[in-house]
Amino acid sequence: MVKIDLITGFLGSGKTTFIKKYAKYLMAQGMNIGILENDFGAVNVDMMLLKDLEGEQCELEMVAGGCDADCHRRRFKTKLIAMGMCGYDRVIVEPSGIFDVDEFFDVLREEPLDQWYEIGSVITIMNAKLEDTLSEEAEYLLASEAANAGCVVLSRSQDASPEEIAKTRAHLNCALQAVYCSRQFGDEIIEKNWEDFTEQDLERIQNSGYHVEDYTKLHFPEKEGFQSVCVMNQEMTRQELKKKVQQLFAEASYGNIFRVKGFLELPDGNWMELNATRHEMTFTTCTEGQKVVIVIGEKLNQPMIEEVLGGTAI
Repeated sequence: MVKIDLITGFLGSGKTTFIKKYAKYLMAQGMNIGILENDFGAVNVDMMLLKDLEGEQCELEMVAGGCDADCHRRRFKTKLIAMGMCGYDRVIVEPSGIFDVDEFFDVLREEPLDQWYEIGSVITIMNAKLEDTLSEEAEYLLASEAANAGCVVLSRSQDASPEEIAKTRAHLNCALQAVYCSRQFGDEIIEKNWEDFTEQDLERIQNSGYHVEDYTKLHFPEKEGFQSVCVMNQEMTRQELKKKVQQLFAEASYGNIFRVKGFLELPDGNWMELNATRHEMTFTTCTEGQKVVIVIGEKLNQPMIEEVLGGTAI
């Protein structure tokens, strides 16, 4: 049977960056792997960021978003059926940061997937400097993504103080208590700087498995949930984009924004990747890209966001 891993984590936690490191480790073990991407937005930015992994040992696939839950479930199952015929040693699923984890477990119990796949590990990525205040839905997603995880891996731990890490751990445990989950995380959370990961660290993560935990499942009206605004074909400099993104995060009138990501085309034909949360903004040079900026959050004011970014959303 094919081992299948789920990499969960809230918006902007660093899932795609972790997958780059994890996939390279698996390929170094001689494995042929498939990565299934499901980004939240009209353009799959995260899949573009993984393009450098593609080759004889790694193939990328995606589930198209922009549909209702039932449609998404059918697309997810259909894609896993197709990937099950490709002879991979391991499949990695990276869902969006607002994924219902139950969908992963439920689909894998259905025929023929229950005969083809064996769940390997559920790995949750969490920002070491987690925001203090999240909405009720965001708190629920935080808890539900970690409840069944074999391990929780902190991102950006090198930038956080011991007090901030302790506060993040306590925040997660409070979120779990709020949905009546008995699980609590202690020192088993992996807090190490990813640049210092050894083969033993990655082997521990690979073999961390998963838990089966009970918690109260909450439902939120779709119109009140998370949204994305995808604006394409802007012409601006890095400094101009940085200023616009800072403006979006600074003013509540644009909505409760969690993450902004996208690309800028450089004069030499390369691309600059943007990845921003309320507390951090990075620009990274890459070879693949598309003129797009995606804003993800709650109660977004699309017309105002379009005006700031200078384009029309798709």
